[in-house]
Amino acid sequence: MFKKILIANRGEIACRVIKTARRMGIATVAVYSDADARAPFVAMADEAVHIGPSPASESYLIADKIIAACKATGAEAVHPGYGFLSERTSFAEALAKENIAFIGPPVNAIAAMGDKIESKKLAKEAGVNVVPGFVGEIDDTEHAVRISNEIGYPVMMKASAGGGGKGMRLAYDEKDVREGFEATKREGLSSFGDDRVFIEKFILNPRHIEIQILGDQHGNILYLNERECSIQRRHQKVVEEAPSPFVTEKMRKAMGEQCVALARAVGYYSAGTVELIVSGADPTGESFYFLEMNTRLQVEHPVTEAITGIDLVEQMIRVAAGEKLEMTQDDIKIDGWAIENRVYAEDPYRGFLPSTGRLVRYRTPVTAWKGDERGVDGVRVDAGVEEGGEVSIFYDPMIAKLVTWGKTRDEAADLQIAALDRFEIEGLGHNIDFVSAIMQHPRFRSGELTTGFIAEEYPEGFHGAATEDHIVRALAAIAGFMASAEADRARRTDGQLGERLDPPAKWQVTVGGVEHKVKLGHKHIKVDGDKVDIALEYTPGDRLVVAEIDDSELAVKVAKTRTGWRMTTRGHIHDVRVLPWHVAPLASHMIEKIPPDLSKFLICPMPGLLVALHVGEGDAVEAGQPLATVEAMKMENILRAEKSGVVKSVNAAQGDSLAVDAVILEME
Repeated sequence: MFKKILIANRGEIACRVIKTARRMGIATVAVYSDADARAPFVAMADEAVHIGPSPASESYLIADKIIAACKATGAEAVHPGYGFLSERTSFAEALAKENIAFIGPPVNAIAAMGDKIESKKLAKEAGVNVVPGFVGEIDDTEHAVRISNEIGYPVMMKASAGGGGKGMRLAYDEKDVREGFEATKREGLSSFGDDRVFIEKFILNPRHIEIQILGDQHGNILYLNERECSIQRRHQKVVEEAPSPFVTEKMRKAMGEQCVALARAVGYYSAGTVELIVSGADPTGESFYFLEMNTRLQVEHPVTEAITGIDLVEQMIRVAAGEKLEMTQDDIKIDGWAIENRVYAEDPYRGFLPSTGRLVRYRTPVTAWKGDERGVDGVRVDAGVEEGGEVSIFYDPMIAKLVTWGKTRDEAADLQIAALDRFEIEGLGHNIDFVSAIMQHPRFRSGELTTGFIAEEYPEGFHGAATEDHIVRALAAIAGFMASAEADRARRTDGQLGERLDPPAKWQVTVGGVEHKVKLGHKHIKVDGDKVDIALEYTPGDRLVVAEIDDSELAVKVAKTRTGWRMTTRGHIHDVRVLPWHVAPLASHMIEKIPPDLSKFLICPMPGLLVALHVGEGDAVEAGQPLATVEAMKMENILRAEKSGVVKSVNAAQGDSLAVDAVILEME
């Protein structure tokens, strides 16, 4: 077994590998860029080596720097994590030349399956179902248009070396192809150093199912059941679960055996994932097609670990050291249900725009993960950040992965909702409310999933989850209780509110525009005259309030405002106004400030790089027309005109780094 390994990655996956290595008694080496100098994974590792500037192209993607770090520290093996160099054949070959073990599959398997075009050819030759499409070289946009017309719309354009949702564009017509082909090439080149693109038919009502593969160097290959990853946004996974609510035992066996055969055809070993697209319109579940094989550890591997009890990182290390798998296919079981939500630095209330900045507050629902695949009481958080740290523009926007395990799917989903309510993030935008809303959505609970779930269920964007009446009443009661506690403290500290507070206290609490009368007695709280069975504790300044209501808990994140609190729970932000009964009637006389009209300005909605400016001064534009393209966190975002007009002035140039709210151009 290895005595020391180096992790050629960063963030949560680096922390994840270090935890398993430490449990196995293996020393670890971290490598880090300027942006990650104070990151948790650097402190966790036994040693750390600085490898360059913040951009990945100047640090984490430079194989020579990784190899030099191995030599300097005596690391015998490298775990590549996911992304970066994990599927780069030249990196694995370079390690082999230096007699450094690669904790991953053999080079020939990476080469065969890592190239999306070649892997489809190989799969087709092996008799595996593949999605209809064009798997050759595409010359230019005109060639792409001809191919798309021949295949028939809709089509998907994908970067050949792509992954993680990057370098993908869905086209419903020729206009979409012309607009998106070059962007797909740029994203492929920027993220993976390869601008080749292939085009394939987009399967309607698709479900994204993937099979976890695990093999050793002695010819043993197993499938560790499936994961459902259908809930995606911009082709990037948001929610993953294992097993799938759609897959039957018969389907599981057919998919698994086919994926094992494909892996065997390329001499595969280590952990890997075969991704399949399944037509949700086929009730038999037999219409599944090969998409690609990821020759690495997947982001969503924890859900497989939770239902099988197998530490995939440990198995990868043991396989790389030449050990045989100790389990057989018959040993692979499904115990319970696991769900993973990716917590991203993006603002769902602003069209999911990327959000960067400092984590002013970061508190997770569990204090530690000690290595159990199911976490603490069924809740596990895999993260690579800490309070006070920064989410930068240089890397992926994922903050953490929240994983829950339960005996049933509903139990795992309920644990997600409760844990998300206790997950505190301040300082930047995040998607906690959004994934909580998904967990509560009737369609999710029924298991009727497709990759179009988010677009279909939130066509007008996200504005918060629906709130049930009993939650609104609970929030009114909690707000009244907090207002009384604040008023009592003001009296006790300096008498600023006059005489001593003595129940009953009476408040008018407005939640969602609806007014409620809240009255606090010595032993009870009444909302609109009805007694609310609630128990809670609150000390002024608390950010999280946990109330017991009818034998169940409700966790509410609270932030003080000028006239009350901003209260967040169950996937919805409530701006709650709290006024004494005798003051409330005067509120209607307050004048509301009308925000200025900024529609004539094209404002950069996030920090990023201006990669393209599509118009110039004096150009006439129509509503919806692309005006500029901004790259943030390795994803390109097209900014469009809100209304028709003429460009009056341009305030930025291609290649400029833009701050949030920077004015790119002005219309007249």
